[in-house]
Amino acid sequence: MSEDLLRYDILIQDALRGAVKKILAEVGRTGLPGDHHFYIAFDTNAPGVRISQRLKERYPQEMTIVLQHQFWDLAIGEHAFEVGLSFGGVPEKLLVPYSAIKGFFDPSVQFALEFDPGKTAEELPEELLEAVEELAKAEKEQTDGESDAPAVTGGAEVAAVDAVESEKPAEKTTAGDSGGEVVSLDAFRKKT
Repeated sequence: MSEDLLRYDILIQDALRGAVKKILAEVGRTGLPGDHHFYIAFDTNAPGVRISQRLKERYPQEMTIVLQHQFWDLAIGEHAFEVGLSFGGVPEKLLVPYSAIKGFFDPSVQFALEFDPGKTAEELPEELLEAVEELAKAEKEQTDGESDAPAVTGGAEVAAVDAVESEKPAEKTTAGDSGGEVVSLDAFRKKT
């Protein structure tokens, strides 16, 4: 038998992750229709995953979230989604790259997809990985300097790295003589 040089397995996983992205985008626009709800399992150690230290300690390898009655600020990006959920009465923001998803299940219609996390042809943008790392450091510094209350960050993690399609153009500033552009993170922050 010939070697699969086209890597059909990776192409199919990426296509199915695209389906999850489209499903979540529709829910983000219109809400959950009928009895639909989702269980989404993901690798908490995957590159780009952003969860609080409290959740990381509780779920060191894998976590399953439920999008049903109580979730908010669902933001769908090119490479990741962000959602607000409550854990033991404490609100949290989670940022989950599609490449970290291990399973997607809608029990209302017995629909399930299973993924091999990290098995993707799509590379996460370096900006996303750097932003998640910087936010984790900032949260750790904030929680180290405060009481044991968990820090809850705003909804800018996905949008800050151009992962969410913004209706408004980003504010740009010129970066010295390099000719490059620096996009201000404030341009993507949600206005409350």
